Amino acid sequence: MTDAPEPRPEIRLEKGETKGRYVMERGGEEAELTFSIASPQLVIADHTSVPDAFRGTGAGLALVERLVADARAQGFRVVPLCPFVNAQRQRHPEWEDVFSGGQRG
Repeated sequence: MTDAPEPRPEIRLEKGETKGRYVMERGGEEAELTFSIASPQLVIADHTSVPDAFRGTGAGLALVERLVADARAQGFRVVPLCPFVNAQRQRHPEWEDVFSGGQRG
């Protein structure tokens, strides 16, 4: 019998008028991707934080994937100020349609 991988926690969106975050919870800890809302058409990905409880689970990538999916669905562009988000952008050229600015490899 093999151990099935633990399912990835759901991603919750918390959003105010000027800031927001995507959050995953596990064992009382949170992984998050924070963002600032520059305009209805432009969001700045500020910071990604993944505690040790999430390391190796793909949590950081899942948070960026959710941001990309929401950008496409809602029609906004993302400035990848966060180094982790920018690194994922460089690894996924198929996401280029949602990114604005940032540094290409």
